[in-house]
Amino acid sequence: MTAADDAGFVDGLGDWELPAELEAAAPPEERGASGRDDVRLLVAEGPRNAAPRIGHHAFRELPALLRPGDVLVVNTSATLPAAVDGRITETGEPVVVHFSTRRSESEWVVELRSPDGHGSTRQRLHDGTLVTVRLTGGARVTLLSRVGDRAGGSSRLWRACFGAAEPLAYLARYGRPIRYAYTSADRSLAAYQTVFAEPVASAGAGSAEMPSAARPFTAELVTRLVSRGVLVVPITLHTGVASVESHEPPYAEWFEVPETTARVVNAARAAGSRIVAVGTTAVRALESAADADGTVRARSGWTELVITPERGVRAVDGLLTGFHEPRASHLMMLEAVGGRPLLDRSYAEALREGYLWHEFGDLHLILSR
Repeated sequence: MTAADDAGFVDGLGDWELPAELEAAAPPEERGASGRDDVRLLVAEGPRNAAPRIGHHAFRELPALLRPGDVLVVNTSATLPAAVDGRITETGEPVVVHFSTRRSESEWVVELRSPDGHGSTRQRLHDGTLVTVRLTGGARVTLLSRVGDRAGGSSRLWRACFGAAEPLAYLARYGRPIRYAYTSADRSLAAYQTVFAEPVASAGAGSAEMPSAARPFTAELVTRLVSRGVLVVPITLHTGVASVESHEPPYAEWFEVPETTARVVNAARAAGSRIVAVGTTAVRALESAADADGTVRARSGWTELVITPERGVRAVDGLLTGFHEPRASHLMMLEAVGGRPLLDRSYAEALREGYLWHEFGDLHLILSR
């Protein structure tokens, strides 16, 4: 596929290649820009399965692109320093453990990855042998079983016992933010927190990777949105590790939709206003709390919901998100929100106009009405 191809590129979840020059290797504030909100925003708007309207904007123009009464749903989960170095005790092999999801006091879902020699990691698949990893600082991680030991189950994620008395304190001392090979260097945890992130409670959890669609927001921009009459309401969804090589569907993640958020969303929908989710995590949480008619209830717990075009969305009218890799499972969710013609056209435009991908890249606003 070339950047100029206009149709059909999401067949098979993206049968195309992302040019390396469109991978954002560093945050905008390190690229000579004036701040984290100094990124571009591609707006794709139109009824499902109709010809979309495409606009190119600065992200700072967002307040003017939304209507008074619109509701932005944001994820308040904080990013954890979830990558820790270690060695497999049985072989001495160096590995990096990505702590993905906390399932109980001592049980986590983890991914073992191999150092790539350049400060990042590469996928590590093995024969299913149960091993123990001795981590920096002396704690141990013992693999218990694969996540989803069934047809279609993950081949890279494991249930594991994390032998640290205070796991979050341990990660805060010895961990660092997860990063992948397209980024240029390790960065402080502050670079991976959004303005909406709430402090991680010692008995709670957080996200293995940043809910990155919210990264460009600043306190000043939020103030302008509220002054415009846009409502900003919270949900929480603790994100697990991405599947950057395998593009597996998302697995179970913990979420919470508060009562106040449910009330605001339902009232706005009744008034004809739009519900715009900031990030795929906000869509998953809100849709997990929505009845068949779109009524949102206050709910919390584990969600395994996978949003596809066939299932559709019930409570969401729009999505603010980054640009997703070819074959990424999130493309199904984008199609569910905006429809196939819109997704084909907007991604072709993004490639043609040189928008940047990944967590430090540009943004894509999809509006179905």
